Amino acid sequence: MKPFFSPNIATTGRIIRAILGLLLLISAWRAGAESPWWCGFLALMGLFTLYEAKRGWCIARACGLRTPM
Repeated sequence: MKPFFSPNIATTGRIIRAILGLLLLISAWRAGAESPWWCGFLALMGLFTLYEAKRGWCIARACGLRTPM
């Protein structure tokens, strides 16, 4: 069994996660004036998604779920 935090996604998955992370951060910035809770949630998700992209790691795959990318 591989260690939990070992890289488990290819370059395509990393690029898609990086784009998604940036979109989530932009959404958090835009939602900031209307709902601080929603802003915080989107910002945390964006940062976590960028972490996954940088690390080459997907939490769903680490838990044993097969993802299409």
